[in-house]
Formats: sequence, C-alpha cells, structure tokens
Amino acid sequence: MIGTVNLLDSTRKFNCRFHQISTDEVIGAMSPDLSVDCTENAKLNPSSPYSSSKASAELIINSYVKTFGIKATISRCTNNIGPWQHLEKMVPKTITNALVDKSIPIYGDGKQRRFWIDVKSHNDAVLKIVQCGTIGETYNIAPKKENLLTNIDLVKQILKALGKNENLIEHVKDRAAHDRCYWLDASKIEKELEFVDTRNFD
Repeated sequence: MIGTVNLLDSTRKFNCRFHQISTDEVIGAMSPDLSVDCTENAKLNPSSPYSSSKASAELIINSYVKTFGIKATISRCTNNIGPWQHLEKMVPKTITNALVDKSIPIYGDGKQRRFWIDVKSHNDAVLKIVQCGTIGETYNIAPKKENLLTNIDLVKQILKALGKNENLIEHVKDRAAHDRCYWLDASKIEKELEFVDTRNFD
C-alpha cells in the first residue's frame, strides 16, 4: 500500500501514465456454480492480508484519479502460467520437484479451482489497456472457462506428461484463508477493447 502511494506521488510529479496489476482475489471466493458477481463492479471482499492490500491499493488509485486527475487504469487477472515463472509457484515447483522425484506439496485436499491464463495473453491484454483503455477504469483479464482446473488435477496432468507417479503428491496443511475458487468476468475488455484470449491451457 505504501509502495503504491509512493508510485502514485511520482506519477503526479512527472505526469506519467500509471497502470496497476491487481488480482482476482480482491473480490473473494466464487460460489461452486460461478454465479457470484465477478465483474469489475463486484463488491471488494478479500479474504487474506495480501488480497486486502491489493484491494486497498485499488481504492487508493481510484482516489488519486478523482482527486488529482492522474492517468491510471487497473487490471485484475486470474492465475498466470508461462516461461521463467518463479520456482515457488505451483506449476514450476511441480515440474522441478517431479523431475528429481521429490515430493510435491498440495494444500489441503487440492480441490481448489483456478482459471489459468498464459502469461503472454495477460501481457497482451495489459498492453491493450495501457494503449486504449479508459482512464480511471478497471478491466478484468481472464481465459476461457475451459481453462478451469482443480489444483490436484493440474498436478496430475503434469505428472502424467512427465511420466511420473502420482505417489509424489503430498497433501499438506491448507493455507490460511485459502479461497476455493476464483473467476473473473472478462466481457468488458472483450466488448470495449476487443481483446479475447484464444489460448487453451493444455
């Protein structure tokens, strides 16, 4: 939050264009049937200190747009995957552990559901927003709904692709405030900026 304020103050000083990459976690968990409002106008309902800090940053940015007229936009995105992702993240950790037959930790029962988007698709969407988005607006970035996977199913797919046994999976204590499902409605960016993610996660 403090870092966001520092950046916003620099944006005012140098009259820069500002874009904040937020997270789907700011609106909290989705219902199993994905019926909860997950548009850009959804109520902010974060579950963890991390997501609360991201929600707070969004509110601060919006206030700077209204109060000081800075040129800012916000985007929220679902889970990313792609080259050079940090090894602490689930997919690279699963791959690197599996390659050396090391156990793969899975939080709780592993049935938390996530929507995965290729990092290039995410970057393309952010560039589109920076170039063509409306100042002061928030845009959701999300893949097609076919890209919904439980964590355990994703890990099993990776193990199968690597020819590794599922007995490498180790269930560990679930993470505090670990929401079961996230999803975002990306119809706004599709309609206003004509951006549609066409890549399937496979």
